Amino acid sequence: MNASRIRAARTSLVAALAAGGVLLLAGPASAHVSVQPGTAEKGGYSTIAIKVPNEKDDASTVKLELSLDPKHPLVSVMPQAVPGWEVKVEKTKLDKPVQMHGKTINEAVSKVTWSGGKIEPGQFQQFPLSVGKLPTDADELVFKALQTYSDDDVVRWIDASKPGGHEAEHPAPVLKLIDKAAAPGSKDAADAKGDKGTEAEAAAATTETSADAGGGSDTTARVLGVAGIVAGVAGVAFGVLAGRRRGSGPSDAVRSA
Repeated sequence: MNASRIRAARTSLVAALAAGGVLLLAGPASAHVSVQPGTAEKGGYSTIAIKVPNEKDDASTVKLELSLDPKHPLVSVMPQAVPGWEVKVEKTKLDKPVQMHGKTINEAVSKVTWSGGKIEPGQFQQFPLSVGKLPTDADELVFKALQTYSDDDVVRWIDASKPGGHEAEHPAPVLKLIDKAAAPGSKDAADAKGDKGTEAEAAAATTETSADAGGGSDTTARVLGVAGIVAGVAGVAFGVLAGRRRGSGPSDAVRSA
């Protein structure tokens, strides 16, 4: 192996190792506590789940503490039972009471804690919540989560998003709030989709009709072409026969004489 080939092999090896290192670094960063699904309709009620992956190879997750956004209190927060886990709901008094279904609400859920269960290494757990009424004057709800491991390590998922869209080291779970017209499954969204679908179908129908028309023209041209060929052959045959007849007339006259 010459020197150039050796250098090329070394370069490829270094590039492969660098790519592998990037993948190894990127893998754990993407596994963090999050809200599923990540969007909900403003002013409505929604069922969400806090997704908690276990990021350690030698310890289990044994506790999750979720603090709700104090700027936008939710008067209705109901956790769904998760087998093997105990749940505790804490409430705080509201600075300003709100009316809900004809009742005056003076307090709201501020914290939900799950404990007693285990999320083993290489696994994740979802903790469902029914929440509402979601605010109409905000574009997102920020939750803060504390994940406790069996080795007493506590990971604080409380960091705000960094400017420029860069992800924080331990980002806080966020629920994006969208307008009703843009919410999946809403009538406005369905109508918009229907309009686009109608336009697409019309375009497809036009294309199909054009294709059919083109095919019809093709067929007509082929038929006319074949007819022309047949007519030409018939003309040639007629000319040959006529020539034979003209040539045979004098010969017969000579023989009869």
